[in-house]
Amino acid sequence: MNMKSNLVIFLFCFLAHVAVAQTTGKVIEQKIVASAILGKNVKYTVYLPPDYDNSQRNYPVVYLLHGYTDDNTGWLQFGEIDHYADKAIAAGIIPPMIIVMPNGDSSWYINSYDGKEKYEDFFVKEFMPAVEKIFRIRAEKKYRGIAGLSMGGYGSLFYAIKYPELFAAAAPLSAAVNDDDEMMHKKDDDYERTFGQLYGRNLKGKDRLTEAWYKNSILKMVETKSADDLKKVRYWIDCGDDDFLTKGNCLLHIALKEKNVPHEFRVRDGAHNWTYWRTGITDALQFIGTSFTQ
Repeated sequence: MNMKSNLVIFLFCFLAHVAVAQTTGKVIEQKIVASAILGKNVKYTVYLPPDYDNSQRNYPVVYLLHGYTDDNTGWLQFGEIDHYADKAIAAGIIPPMIIVMPNGDSSWYINSYDGKEKYEDFFVKEFMPAVEKIFRIRAEKKYRGIAGLSMGGYGSLFYAIKYPELFAAAAPLSAAVNDDDEMMHKKDDDYERTFGQLYGRNLKGKDRLTEAWYKNSILKMVETKSADDLKKVRYWIDCGDDDFLTKGNCLLHIALKEKNVPHEFRVRDGAHNWTYWRTGITDALQFIGTSFTQ
């Protein structure tokens, strides 16, 4: 093989490498925010769009929340979020965006009734400001979205409804929305393990409908918020027809409908699993992305 042939092969490989590099985003699997509010370091994962290192521009951001018992790597490891984001950006389905995935442990992303866990305060007052200083993020409402699955779907609804000045759009997948009846009739072990630290320990029946519960209930928040406030955020609500959370999502749809709050509501074939969330995340990001490009 002569020198000319070697040069051609080298150029071909170089151009192929550049082409791949330009269509593949960068994942930082673990970074840390030192939280004074929580008194500990909180891990998070970040997806940066393909052109991030080769530009000087600032990008819109989506905060992507994981589910119960998972952590900040869930959307990366099981959801393959980098693959879906790369593909959607390359196809022009979503604009280049930064995706931030914090570790929420089993906090449900809220402040507990006894003040021992103040994740909500941490997220709003420490986490978002810290991340938006580290990365080139367009730190304003019109370029900020939030999404998540299950517990993270609940969290995305909670933040969007409570802080409409912070988010342009929210896209909860299989959101953990419960009504009063479901909360009252949960098995004692399930309630204590999952919700006791949030709303009150060793409670049964109607005693579970505490002030803390109503303060953080998505359906109660929609009921008590004005339609004008609810309309400040665009909502994409998606839950499978075989999901145990279908009822709560349908009730949320009805509650928003009764207040004439525009929103997109999807019930697709599927259950509470990663197959459903992987097949829904691109549409969710596309919905949020339209808020960034209007």
